Amino acid sequence: MIIADTGFWIALADKKDKHHYQANEFVKTSSEKLITTYPVITEVCHISLQRQGIKAQINFVKMYQLGAFDVFEIPKVDKQRVLFLMQQYADLPMDFADASLVLLAEYLGHGRILSTDKRDFHTYRWKNAQPFSNLLCP
Repeated sequence: MIIADTGFWIALADKKDKHHYQANEFVKTSSEKLITTYPVITEVCHISLQRQGIKAQINFVKMYQLGAFDVFEIPKVDKQRVLFLMQQYADLPMDFADASLVLLAEYLGHGRILSTDKRDFHTYRWKNAQPFSNLLCP
């Protein structure tokens, strides 16, 4: 499974986004399942509604409803880990959605991600030491 960040979903839906072509090509050519988190879904809905309107938001939620990607739920035992990560990267700062993706990488045992956020996912480390491998924007 490949981790999908907010920027990837926004780029995929918005033909005017500078990363749209890469996002679209990835989806066309990859057979690997995508996975994200509920904080990312919330962020995507908010941004797509602002930028493209209700139709874009509904289209994304339809993808969710149809099972186009899996969703990782943060286990209750990891609430402290999320807080720790946000405090650790407070200088960036790290938001809740990004912290959830770092935690997801730790559960998956890899940091293969689709993200338009080069700076943050170049800086973040899963399991405090392992770098992410951004497949969308290397």
